[in-house]
Amino acid sequence: MGLTTALLTTETWDDFARLVEAHRGVWGGCWCMGFHPEAFSRAREPGGNRQAKRELVEAGRVQQVLVMDGDECVGWVQLGPVSEVASIKNRAAYDADLVTLPDWRIGCVFTASRRRGQGVARTGLAGALEVIASAGGGTVEAYPEQTVERTPQRGAYLHTGPEELFAGFGFTRDRRIAKWRWVVRLEVAPA
Repeated sequence: MGLTTALLTTETWDDFARLVEAHRGVWGGCWCMGFHPEAFSRAREPGGNRQAKRELVEAGRVQQVLVMDGDECVGWVQLGPVSEVASIKNRAAYDADLVTLPDWRIGCVFTASRRRGQGVARTGLAGALEVIASAGGGTVEAYPEQTVERTPQRGAYLHTGPEELFAGFGFTRDRRIAKWRWVVRLEVAPA
């Protein structure tokens, strides 16, 4: 059947939740809250990040492309305007050389552990760019990690994706914000 995409909504919440729960809440219980203005919190009671994410979905304040293999969610790519994807790593370095804010940001890129290397992230990013084009396009920014010419990171997972994923879609480096993290940009035409 192949991989398809769907938006995270109240109708697809259970698919998303099954994948997150299968990965123990993802990155210490984040539930993909880390980039939202409300942000991930270790101080919330157990399940608090899950509930916070669910409330954002119910309020229509989440733009996230789920990657589906039949009925199973196998990954996602989070996107949104700066107001929705507000919290980024290396903020001081980012702000220091900021000229203009983007129209859109790509935040979290997640693939089920047993599905990595099978095109899940690529399918999700393609879907996210289609959503952006359908919404009028604009400048899109992402914050991937450089993996080329870098020592392999044992046990690490690149929650913002590898730089070469974005390069494959035409994103180009704008500036470095950490030793291995870059701001990359792409102009997306309206559909």
